[in-house]
Amino acid sequence: MVPAATRNAPDRTARIGFAFIGVLLIAVNLRVSFVSVGPVLANISSDLGLSSAAAGFLTGLPLIAFAVFSPLAPGFASRLGLDRALWMSLLILASGIVLRSLPLPGVIWAGTALIGLAIAFLNVLVPSLVKRDFPMRVSQVTGGYTATQAAFAAIGAAVVVPVAQTSPAGWRLALGIWVGLALIAMAVLLPWLRRHRSGTAHATAPKVSYRSPWASALGWQVTIFMGLQSIAFYVLMAWLPTIEQSQGVPATTAGIHLSVFLLISVFASLAAGGILHRGSNQRLVAFTSGGLTFVTFLGLALAPDLVLLWVLLGAIGCGSLIVIALSLFSLRTVNYPQAASLSGMAQSVGYGLAAMGPVIFGGLRDVSGGWTLPLLVTAGVMAVLAVTGLLVGRDRVISGSP
Repeated sequence: MVPAATRNAPDRTARIGFAFIGVLLIAVNLRVSFVSVGPVLANISSDLGLSSAAAGFLTGLPLIAFAVFSPLAPGFASRLGLDRALWMSLLILASGIVLRSLPLPGVIWAGTALIGLAIAFLNVLVPSLVKRDFPMRVSQVTGGYTATQAAFAAIGAAVVVPVAQTSPAGWRLALGIWVGLALIAMAVLLPWLRRHRSGTAHATAPKVSYRSPWASALGWQVTIFMGLQSIAFYVLMAWLPTIEQSQGVPATTAGIHLSVFLLISVFASLAAGGILHRGSNQRLVAFTSGGLTFVTFLGLALAPDLVLLWVLLGAIGCGSLIVIALSLFSLRTVNYPQAASLSGMAQSVGYGLAAMGPVIFGGLRDVSGGWTLPLLVTAGVMAVLAVTGLLVGRDRVISGSP
């Protein structure tokens, strides 16, 4: 008779493989539907008669939704089960993408809000899924899905303008095509969902209570780390091309530099995922990655002629930091419901800071009349990020008891 462990080994390998494919399919939907708005924002504003302030609010609305709705994701998952909650979030995302592209008055705002709600839930719940299905490979899987979402974001930013220019439907089709990615993920995951109709999270969720990260010093350290690294990424996304153009760099070249930034960050995410688990803690990699962002902003302020060097260092730093931050949700918790709770807390506060970061940065530029002050202030914030990396990188977990 074949031993049970031997018989079950292929089934277990298949389950793990399918779970990894599921994570990647969800990951491709995490950024592309909202980062692709920027390249066609001028078309949207012209078509809908949006002011500059309204256009800015449209691009910032997903980040606001992330901050508002992230804390609700753990409760959503506890009611439906983790797998169902992820599938329903994809359904909400698909609905929002379609609604945003309809030629009806005002629906672009409702659709964008739904997209923000869906991605907020997905952002929070995917680290919980990784904690549950890949407890021994958290950093590698996190690096893989982070790189995947960054790669598809770069692809989306590159193809959205050509699609808008070649189609009579213009920007509406260019933004609407991303519903296909959500539908593919839903279709592939549906058979798995039906086989686990009772809800995996309900079936395996720990019955014991756990300490809320909101009442934990370590929980707040992870949250601050998440928020500060978000500021680094979104300030660079919002202002790097403008900073370069003010130094005489052509707009096309500045756009290429941004694409290079996103491409390098993909490889940095993969590398970070590969090395996070190798040591006894993550202090060195967290501190070093934060230090790279400090050098990036300091270099942009003091030696702007070396912009390609700062783009390279910033991409390595930001690409590594997001993997570290997302991995911490699993590495610093005792079970996946607690991981979801920490993820919701950190992403709520983190994306709130991310939404404010580019605005404050621009305000400092207006007050000072140049880029030196906002860049130096942001460099100081990145120094705090590096120090926080030493704290969150310690081999500690939030207590399992309340």
